Amino acid sequence: MAKNQDTASVLAFEKKLVPSDGYMYGTKWDARSEVTPLQLTEKSVRGTISNRLKAAIKNDPVKLNAEVEKANLQTVDSCALAPEQDTLKLHFTLKVLGGVQQPSACNNVLFKQSYASAVRDYVSKEGFKELGKRYALNIANGRFLWRNRMGAENIEVQVNALNKDAKQSWIFDSTQFSTKHFNNDDAQVLELGARIAKALASEDDFLMLEINCFVQVGKAQEVYPSEELVLDKGKGKKSKILYSVKDIAAMHSQKVGNALRSIDTWYPEFDDAEKSAGPIAIEPYGAVTNLGKAYRTPKEKQDFYTFFDKWARGAELDRIEDEHYVMAILVRGGVFGESDK
Repeated sequence: MAKNQDTASVLAFEKKLVPSDGYMYGTKWDARSEVTPLQLTEKSVRGTISNRLKAAIKNDPVKLNAEVEKANLQTVDSCALAPEQDTLKLHFTLKVLGGVQQPSACNNVLFKQSYASAVRDYVSKEGFKELGKRYALNIANGRFLWRNRMGAENIEVQVNALNKDAKQSWIFDSTQFSTKHFNNDDAQVLELGARIAKALASEDDFLMLEINCFVQVGKAQEVYPSEELVLDKGKGKKSKILYSVKDIAAMHSQKVGNALRSIDTWYPEFDDAEKSAGPIAIEPYGAVTNLGKAYRTPKEKQDFYTFFDKWARGAELDRIEDEHYVMAILVRGGVFGESDK
């Protein structure tokens, strides 16, 4: 098949892991049935100058003192447990969809046929078992808590499958699961992973999960909802705006989803202790924005498009891990078309 005949200039896939926003509540570890919604509190604080200064200022003590004396007044949002509460409850749902065999948009029949064949081969050979296990581990280890996970005395994740014909429940002690690797064959994780894999491998089935996570962080401790992106930080405006839904502090569904798909340990630098970023989110170029680095570059031929162009046209990849990565990108979803120009 000639390349100009099997290139799709319009190609898109719908995401197959669909989390809701995460809603935050306060409670007590020994009385977790009694919860109250957490609300944001506005604070006005006076900060100090901490940014790097120009040479003319930092080398002149008089100018430095004048700069340091300037008031750095800020209005910020914060969120904390009540004085009698020691536990954060985070609640969200996750829908796992099948149908990865069919793009949501594709304008090339030949490519669509070769792609569908490649997916069928992967499903028959691997059945999404590895991906399902990794998604399940990211639920079990509480990775979706982000900063709220640090310094917690106890973390319990309760998972309920809500499908009417196949209800099932799991309880995980997140402190027993590492967030640095996926070398874990816990029976409950494998069971949950198998349910996720079955839904992903299906053509039109789905799995609906309800997740409740309890994090014992300490009485009256601060907790961390998502921070809103504020493009216009004019003078006198709030410098940090946290996310809430109907007066309930919350985490963005995108942030929850990013944590769940942080399963990429197959990039070249993962095993290099000095360069590794640990498991990273599934991205076409392995982008980790807070580190300002792409871990999968076209130059090294480790990016999604290098693998996908070969695999979707019927060629075998060198490693099964590369196939896992390609399929995880398709589960992530996105627009992957190629220009005709």
